[in-house]
Amino acid sequence: MKADLHVHTMFSKDGRTTPEQLLKRAEELGIGCIAVTDHNEFKAYDLLKDNGKVIIIPAEEVSSTEGHIVALGIDRRIPPRKSIQETIDLIHEAGGYAFAAHPYRWWSGLGEKNTLAYDFDGTEARNARSVPSANRRSEALAARIGKPITAGSDAHNARHIGRGYVELPDDITTWQEAVQAIMDKRCTVSSHSRHIIGTLHYGFKSIFQWMFRGFHRM
Repeated sequence: MKADLHVHTMFSKDGRTTPEQLLKRAEELGIGCIAVTDHNEFKAYDLLKDNGKVIIIPAEEVSSTEGHIVALGIDRRIPPRKSIQETIDLIHEAGGYAFAAHPYRWWSGLGEKNTLAYDFDGTEARNARSVPSANRRSEALAARIGKPITAGSDAHNARHIGRGYVELPDDITTWQEAVQAIMDKRCTVSSHSRHIIGTLHYGFKSIFQWMFRGFHRM
């Protein structure tokens, strides 16, 4: 089963995908599981959880004070702007697992030092919006740490869904089983990487958005 573990909807400030578009695109691509990881929001899960077609993992991409952390399997929204350790603790209190997202993305990643210094439950090894060198380094870092790994498209519009994913066992029927397979390391990762033109465009846009936010991470 293909599982895209990093997808945004319109409930992210920079997201465009409606819940209906997400489900349609997942079906078109044969994706059986999606973690909806909106920036500091948890609204999409209730709209998608009972769709009967695609397994939806309750998740969030949380903006800690030092960078983004993906929370998988949570039962509530995790507030942003907390320290790394506070964010990890809040994710655990919500029944979830904390993954260091795209650690080598300089304007929103945690960086290697922080990823190694804190007791994350796992690492996002590949992200389709990261450049090839960043993905190679993320994979190497994840292997060095030795904990569970994820991969995802980081799609902010429907056409990019599925560009990054993991392969899970085909007999999974619930999001709880999907998360357990991830934590048991019963998955393999696959992902495209961002090309140079897309990287430059995204980089300039992100820098201006960062400045507009008063140099706060999203």
